[in-house]
Amino acid sequence: MPHDRLGLVLDESGVTHRPPRRRRRGRVALLIVLVLVAGGGWLASRFLYDSVRTQRCTITAAGMTESFDPEQTGNAALIAALSIKRDLPPRAATIALTTAYQESKILNITYGDRDSLGLFQQRPSQGWGTKKQILDPVYSTNKFYDALVKVKDYEKADITEIAQKVQRSGFPEAYRDHEGQGRVLASALTGHSPAGLSCTLDEATAGAEPTAVAEALSTEMGVTRAEAADRALTVTAPDQRTAWAVAHWSVARAAQLGVTGVSVGERAWDREAGDDGWSEGAASTTVTITLR
Repeated sequence: MPHDRLGLVLDESGVTHRPPRRRRRGRVALLIVLVLVAGGGWLASRFLYDSVRTQRCTITAAGMTESFDPEQTGNAALIAALSIKRDLPPRAATIALTTAYQESKILNITYGDRDSLGLFQQRPSQGWGTKKQILDPVYSTNKFYDALVKVKDYEKADITEIAQKVQRSGFPEAYRDHEGQGRVLASALTGHSPAGLSCTLDEATAGAEPTAVAEALSTEMGVTRAEAADRALTVTAPDQRTAWAVAHWSVARAAQLGVTGVSVGERAWDREAGDDGWSEGAASTTVTITLR
């Protein structure tokens, strides 16, 4: 059949027709484009979701709920753990955590007013230690507790009064503003609020060795009954309160240690569960920490 100059087919009546094969190809191409657009939209939405999702830890205790980022919660866990190792009352952890929140937002920062440093903004010039020592969270927290236990009636006195006697801050009234955060953190991290702490985190890309986690628990909380096997660590606690302290410490440090799951008896926290928190079940004194 004859063709015009545009490549259209001319029949005997002069009506033009597009070749059928090209029409089919055009439909296939359109379908491919639609599939790619749909797939691209899904990928784009997934990327958008991942980019706006915020890693956070939520703590509910004593009728209050507070949220912190994983770095804050990890540092708070260390502060609370050292109070347990030193056999101090929960009030000591509350005072320490309130102070650290006011001083640094519970971040181990390398700057501050004049020569202030670290979690508690301690100053080398005031005898707290060297810069290197103060930036060691274990050292700085122990130095804070060393000073705290020397304050008479620190368990009963007003938190602003006590924190000021330890810190000698230029803004002593500011401590009172953060006592709520300190109480919530201390209650969960010392084991007094079972299943009170849960974290929503990104997928773990690496994990610490179980022996390293056992060493950290020993250094920070004084836990010594821990058995490592494969990519897990099993801790036998003397009581359920201590078991929950270990469990919450593990969840709070999950971002740093690559923890993917924690169980206290039948109750379990799964990193992949996101906002779902802890499962139901019977708790026990056995804590299992699973690492990537």
